[in-house]
Amino acid sequence: MCHHDAPLHFDGMARWLGSWSDLTGMVVIQEPRQRIWRRLRREFGRVGLMRLADVIAFRVHYRLTTSARDRAWIETALVQLQRRFPSPPKAPSIRVSTPNSQAAQEFIENAQPTFVLALCKNILTARIFKIPTHGTFVLHPGICPEYRNAHGCFWALATNDMAKIGMTVLRIDQGIDTGPVYGYFTTPFDEVNESHILIQHRMTLDNLDSIAGLFRRIHAGDAIPIPTSGRHSRAWGQPWLTQYVKWKREAKERRDAGDRP
Repeated sequence: MCHHDAPLHFDGMARWLGSWSDLTGMVVIQEPRQRIWRRLRREFGRVGLMRLADVIAFRVHYRLTTSARDRAWIETALVQLQRRFPSPPKAPSIRVSTPNSQAAQEFIENAQPTFVLALCKNILTARIFKIPTHGTFVLHPGICPEYRNAHGCFWALATNDMAKIGMTVLRIDQGIDTGPVYGYFTTPFDEVNESHILIQHRMTLDNLDSIAGLFRRIHAGDAIPIPTSGRHSRAWGQPWLTQYVKWKREAKERRDAGDRP
Protein backbone atom coordinates (compact mmCIF):
# COMPACT_ATOMS: atom_id res chain seq x y z
CA MET A 1 0.00 0.00 0.00
CA CYS A 2 1.30 3.43 -0.90
CA HIS A 3 0.23 6.86 -2.12
CA HIS A 4 -0.06 7.76 -5.80
CA ASP A 5 2.41 10.64 -5.50
CA ALA A 6 5.18 8.54 -3.89
CA PRO A 7 7.17 6.90 -6.74
CA LEU A 8 9.90 6.01 -4.25
CA HIS A 9 7.32 3.59 -2.81
CA PHE A 10 5.14 2.38 -5.70
CA ASP A 11 8.17 1.90 -7.97
CA GLY A 12 11.37 1.79 -5.92
CA MET A 13 10.18 -0.06 -2.82
CA ALA A 14 7.99 -2.30 -4.98
CA ARG A 15 11.11 -3.36 -6.92
CA TRP A 16 12.82 -4.11 -3.62
CA LEU A 17 9.89 -6.23 -2.44
CA GLY A 18 9.82 -8.10 -5.73
CA SER A 19 13.53 -8.91 -5.41
CA TRP A 20 13.06 -11.12 -2.34
CA SER A 21 9.34 -11.91 -2.13
CA ASP A 22 6.34 -12.60 -4.34
CA LEU A 23 4.66 -9.24 -4.79
CA THR A 24 1.02 -10.18 -5.38
CA GLY A 25 -0.65 -6.76 -5.54
CA MET A 26 -0.35 -3.01 -5.00
CA VAL A 27 -2.99 -0.73 -3.51
CA VAL A 28 -2.28 2.82 -4.70
CA ILE A 29 -4.08 5.51 -2.72
CA GLN A 30 -5.16 8.79 -4.32
CA GLU A 31 -6.95 10.76 -1.65
CA PRO A 32 -9.44 13.52 -2.51
CA ARG A 33 -8.39 17.01 -1.49
CA GLN A 34 -11.24 17.14 1.02
CA ARG A 35 -9.42 14.60 3.15
CA ILE A 36 -6.45 16.95 3.51
CA TRP A 37 -8.75 19.67 4.86
CA ARG A 38 -10.31 17.10 7.18
CA ARG A 39 -6.87 16.38 8.64
CA LEU A 40 -6.28 20.09 9.17
CA ARG A 41 -9.61 20.46 10.94
CA ARG A 42 -8.74 17.51 13.15
CA GLU A 43 -5.38 19.12 13.97
CA PHE A 44 -7.19 22.38 14.80
CA GLY A 45 -9.44 20.53 17.20
CA ARG A 46 -6.42 18.90 18.80
CA VAL A 47 -4.03 21.85 19.18
CA GLY A 48 -6.04 25.05 18.62
CA LEU A 49 -5.70 28.00 16.24
CA MET A 50 -2.26 29.31 17.27
CA ARG A 51 -0.58 25.94 17.04
CA LEU A 52 -2.34 25.15 13.75
CA ALA A 53 -0.88 28.40 12.39
CA ASP A 54 2.54 27.08 13.47
CA VAL A 55 1.86 23.85 11.54
CA ILE A 56 0.81 25.71 8.40
CA ALA A 57 3.80 28.05 8.69
CA PHE A 58 6.10 25.03 8.77
CA ARG A 59 4.54 23.64 5.59
CA VAL A 60 4.95 26.96 3.80
CA HIS A 61 8.54 27.31 5.02
CA TYR A 62 9.39 23.75 3.96
CA ARG A 63 7.88 24.25 0.51
CA LEU A 64 9.79 27.50 -0.07
CA THR A 65 13.18 26.48 1.35
CA THR A 66 13.67 22.72 1.36
CA SER A 67 11.16 20.74 -0.69
CA ALA A 68 12.91 21.17 -4.07
CA ARG A 69 16.20 19.88 -2.67
CA ASP A 70 14.43 16.96 -1.02
CA ARG A 71 12.61 16.09 -4.25
CA ALA A 72 15.92 15.99 -6.09
CA TRP A 73 17.38 13.69 -3.43
CA ILE A 74 14.33 11.40 -3.63
CA GLU A 75 14.58 11.28 -7.44
CA THR A 76 18.22 10.24 -7.13
CA ALA A 77 17.33 7.62 -4.52
CA LEU A 78 14.67 6.22 -6.85
CA VAL A 79 17.17 5.94 -9.70
CA GLN A 80 19.55 4.10 -7.38
CA LEU A 81 16.80 1.65 -6.42
CA GLN A 82 15.92 1.12 -10.07
CA ARG A 83 19.55 0.30 -10.85
CA ARG A 84 19.90 -1.97 -7.83
CA PHE A 85 16.60 -3.74 -8.51
CA PRO A 86 16.19 -3.56 -12.30
CA SER A 87 12.99 -5.63 -12.53
CA PRO A 88 9.97 -3.27 -12.43
CA PRO A 89 6.94 -4.34 -10.39
CA LYS A 90 4.65 -6.61 -12.40
CA ALA A 91 1.98 -7.23 -9.79
CA PRO A 92 -1.61 -6.11 -10.44
CA SER A 93 -2.61 -2.83 -8.86
CA ILE A 94 -5.72 -0.93 -7.91
CA ARG A 95 -6.15 2.81 -7.36
CA VAL A 96 -8.51 3.80 -4.55
CA SER A 97 -9.41 6.93 -2.63
CA THR A 98 -9.03 5.07 0.67
CA PRO A 99 -7.40 1.73 1.53
CA ASN A 100 -10.42 0.97 3.72
CA SER A 101 -12.78 0.82 0.73
CA GLN A 102 -14.68 -2.31 -0.26
CA ALA A 103 -12.78 -2.37 -3.55
CA ALA A 104 -9.44 -2.37 -1.72
CA GLN A 105 -10.63 -5.11 0.61
CA GLU A 106 -11.72 -7.35 -2.26
CA PHE A 107 -8.47 -6.71 -4.14
CA ILE A 108 -6.33 -7.63 -1.11
CA GLU A 109 -8.42 -10.71 -0.38
CA ASN A 110 -8.01 -11.90 -3.97
CA ALA A 111 -4.24 -11.37 -3.73
CA GLN A 112 -4.12 -13.74 -0.71
CA PRO A 113 -1.07 -12.06 0.86
CA THR A 114 1.10 -13.43 3.62
CA PHE A 115 2.10 -9.87 4.53
CA VAL A 116 0.84 -6.41 3.69
CA LEU A 117 3.33 -3.54 3.88
CA ALA A 118 1.44 -0.30 4.50
CA LEU A 119 3.56 2.63 3.30
CA CYS A 120 0.72 5.08 3.79
CA LYS A 121 -0.59 7.65 6.28
CA ASN A 122 -4.05 6.13 6.62
CA ILE A 123 -5.37 4.42 9.72
CA LEU A 124 -6.48 0.98 8.55
CA THR A 125 -9.60 -0.74 9.78
CA ALA A 126 -9.40 -4.25 11.24
CA ARG A 127 -11.18 -5.80 8.26
CA ILE A 128 -8.25 -4.61 6.12
CA PHE A 129 -5.20 -5.14 8.33
CA LYS A 130 -6.35 -8.60 9.42
CA ILE A 131 -6.54 -9.99 5.86
CA PRO A 132 -2.90 -11.15 5.47
CA THR A 133 -2.09 -14.39 7.28
CA HIS A 134 1.06 -12.99 8.93
CA GLY A 135 -0.16 -9.43 9.51
CA THR A 136 0.01 -5.92 8.12
CA PHE A 137 3.24 -4.07 8.89
CA VAL A 138 4.49 -0.49 8.73
CA LEU A 139 7.98 0.96 8.47
CA HIS A 140 7.31 3.68 10.99
CA PRO A 141 9.42 6.88 10.82
CA GLY A 142 10.34 7.04 14.48
CA ILE A 143 11.06 4.81 17.44
CA CYS A 144 7.92 3.36 19.03
CA PRO A 145 6.34 3.54 21.51
CA GLU A 146 7.98 6.86 22.44
CA TYR A 147 7.38 8.49 19.03
CA ARG A 148 4.13 7.28 17.58
CA ASN A 149 2.22 8.85 14.67
CA ALA A 150 3.58 9.76 11.24
CA HIS A 151 6.07 12.42 12.38
CA GLY A 152 7.90 10.57 15.13
CA CYS A 153 11.29 11.03 13.51
CA PHE A 154 10.81 14.81 13.32
CA TRP A 155 9.86 15.06 16.98
CA ALA A 156 12.77 12.96 18.17
CA LEU A 157 15.09 15.29 16.25
CA ALA A 158 13.26 18.40 17.42
CA THR A 159 13.49 17.38 21.07
CA ASN A 160 17.17 16.33 20.77
CA ASP A 161 16.35 12.73 21.66
CA MET A 162 19.20 11.38 19.56
CA ALA A 163 18.93 7.86 20.97
CA LYS A 164 15.48 7.60 19.41
CA ILE A 165 16.24 8.63 15.81
CA GLY A 166 15.32 5.64 13.69
CA MET A 167 12.66 3.52 12.06
CA THR A 168 10.41 0.92 13.68
CA VAL A 169 9.02 -2.20 12.02
CA LEU A 170 5.74 -2.93 13.74
CA ARG A 171 2.62 -4.96 13.13
CA ILE A 172 -0.59 -2.95 12.93
CA ASP A 173 -3.26 -3.44 15.56
CA GLN A 174 -6.34 -1.44 16.59
CA GLY A 175 -4.31 1.46 18.00
CA ILE A 176 -2.15 4.12 16.36
CA ASP A 177 1.35 2.61 16.08
CA THR A 178 0.74 0.53 19.19
CA GLY A 179 1.20 -2.96 17.71
CA PRO A 180 4.01 -5.44 18.37
CA VAL A 181 7.48 -4.10 17.54
CA TYR A 182 9.75 -6.43 15.58
CA GLY A 183 12.76 -4.28 14.82
CA TYR A 184 14.53 -0.92 15.10
CA PHE A 185 16.76 0.43 12.35
CA THR A 186 19.03 3.45 12.25
CA THR A 187 21.86 4.91 10.19
CA PRO A 188 24.28 7.87 10.51
CA PHE A 189 22.74 11.20 9.53
CA ASP A 190 23.54 14.91 9.24
CA GLU A 191 21.03 16.87 11.29
CA VAL A 192 22.43 20.20 10.11
CA ASN A 193 22.29 19.68 6.36
CA GLU A 194 19.57 17.05 6.01
CA SER A 195 15.85 17.58 6.54
CA HIS A 196 13.83 15.27 8.73
CA ILE A 197 12.26 13.92 5.52
CA LEU A 198 15.61 12.76 4.16
CA ILE A 199 16.70 11.39 7.53
CA GLN A 200 13.58 9.26 7.91
CA HIS A 201 13.88 8.00 4.32
CA ARG A 202 17.47 6.96 4.92
CA MET A 203 16.53 5.03 8.06
CA THR A 204 14.70 2.68 5.70
CA LEU A 205 16.72 2.84 2.47
CA ASP A 206 20.06 2.28 4.20
CA ASN A 207 18.72 -0.89 5.84
CA LEU A 208 16.79 -2.67 3.08
CA ASP A 209 18.77 -5.93 3.29
CA SER A 210 18.32 -6.15 7.05
CA ILE A 211 14.62 -5.34 6.81
CA ALA A 212 14.11 -8.09 4.23
CA GLY A 213 15.92 -10.49 6.54
CA LEU A 214 13.62 -9.50 9.40
CA PHE A 215 10.52 -10.25 7.34
CA ARG A 216 11.94 -13.65 6.43
CA ARG A 217 12.40 -14.39 10.13
CA ILE A 218 8.87 -13.22 10.90
CA HIS A 219 7.53 -15.50 8.17
CA ALA A 220 9.53 -18.42 9.53
CA GLY A 221 8.30 -17.76 13.06
CA ASP A 222 11.80 -16.99 14.32
CA ALA A 223 11.26 -13.29 15.10
CA ILE A 224 10.11 -12.41 18.60
CA PRO A 225 8.45 -9.03 19.30
CA ILE A 226 10.59 -6.61 21.29
CA PRO A 227 9.14 -5.91 24.77
CA THR A 228 7.99 -2.30 25.11
CA SER A 229 5.88 -2.38 28.26
CA GLY A 230 6.78 0.23 30.86
CA ARG A 231 8.21 2.65 28.29
CA HIS A 232 6.75 6.12 27.77
CA SER A 233 4.30 6.22 24.85
CA ARG A 234 3.08 9.29 23.02
CA ALA A 235 1.35 10.08 19.72
CA TRP A 236 2.88 13.25 18.27
CA GLY A 237 1.19 15.72 15.94
CA GLN A 238 2.24 17.68 12.87
CA PRO A 239 5.64 19.46 12.76
CA TRP A 240 5.76 23.07 13.98
CA LEU A 241 7.87 25.78 12.40
CA THR A 242 8.94 27.11 15.79
CA GLN A 243 10.19 23.68 16.81
CA TYR A 244 11.91 23.13 13.45
CA VAL A 245 13.80 26.44 13.71
CA LYS A 246 14.82 25.61 17.28
CA TRP A 247 16.06 22.16 16.23
CA LYS A 248 18.16 23.49 13.35
CA ARG A 249 19.66 26.24 15.50
CA GLU A 250 20.61 23.80 18.24
CA ALA A 251 21.92 21.31 15.67
CA LYS A 252 24.38 23.93 14.38
CA GLU A 253 25.37 24.79 17.93
CA ARG A 254 26.06 21.11 18.67
CA ARG A 255 28.12 20.78 15.50
CA ASP A 256 30.14 23.92 16.25
CA ALA A 257 30.72 22.72 19.80
CA GLY A 258 31.96 19.37 18.51
CA ASP A 259 29.06 17.38 19.96
CA ARG A 260 27.97 16.21 16.49
CA PRO A 261 29.97 15.35 13.38
